[in-house]
Amino acid sequence: MITPQQKELVQKTWVMVVPIADTAAELFYGRLFELEPEYKKMFKNDMTEQGKKLMKTINIAVEALDDVEPLVPVLKKMGADHAGYGVKERDYNVVGAALLWTLEKGLGDAFTDEVKNAWGAVYELLASVMKSGAAEAEQAA
Repeated sequence: MITPQQKELVQKTWVMVVPIADTAAELFYGRLFELEPEYKKMFKNDMTEQGKKLMKTINIAVEALDDVEPLVPVLKKMGADHAGYGVKERDYNVVGAALLWTLEKGLGDAFTDEVKNAWGAVYELLASVMKSGAAEAEQAA
């Protein structure tokens, strides 16, 4: 669960990322592929478009922090879809690390320990729902 203060920090700092969304997406995927070069094989489409999809998805998630319940089925489906692409549970940790690194680079001095912890908590919440969607899809198969 995330606290109201964490939600507010994530929403306030996301507003700072939106103007640099294209750069943030490039930073994110650059870092992700640096951490795990084999992940490149999972991405067959235009990375610019993939980056736009990523930023749009994060934006939707940040906006939904006021009421996460409607987002749960969407996240579960994303988790099931990602499992179909070969994403494993351990991969969520790598993605989380790449996200936090990207936010640190993009936010600079505004990326305090408090902001890092807030984003970490939000990512963990979203990732846990996606992982449960992947597990449900695996059980159904």
